Amino acid sequence: MTKLALPLAIIAIAASIFTFFSVQSSSELVYVDINKLIDGYKRTAVEKTKFEQKATQMQANVDSLIQGWQNDIKTYEKERISMTKKERELKQELLSNKQQQIGSYQQAIQKQIQEEDQKATQTVMNDINSYIQEFGKNNNYKIIFGASGSGNIMYADPASDLTEKVLEGLNADFKTN
Repeated sequence: MTKLALPLAIIAIAASIFTFFSVQSSSELVYVDINKLIDGYKRTAVEKTKFEQKATQMQANVDSLIQGWQNDIKTYEKERISMTKKERELKQELLSNKQQQIGSYQQAIQKQIQEEDQKATQTVMNDINSYIQEFGKNNNYKIIFGASGSGNIMYADPASDLTEKVLEGLNADFKTN
């Protein structure tokens, strides 16, 4: 009987250790779905609205300049018959220069719009990252992975998904700010 008890005790201890580490690791290795966090985070909508207002205003400025240039062309077309050759050449050069300036301005505005979009996205990501760091520390997680659908986590047990829990806390934290 003693010969059988020792192997059974070793098997029981090994099973206990395996169970302990399995349970321990499943509670320490968790993930969040980054896309769901971004979409569900209330600040994302706020930043998107601010960005769209800025982009609309900037585009309206460009559109206004283009409209003015088009009106100048129409006026030129009406008046060119009565102009001398020198006046026509000068007016064409002025219109051409104005078109180039508007094109340069339009490119600068597009670049600024892209920068504003990146800034808004970064603001949201900074909030999410900061919150997840604190959340992980406060809940004793060793690692919180970010799944984005681009291959960094191909499968994870849904029980390891903290997305909804993090999103609730993130939104509650945003309300208080």
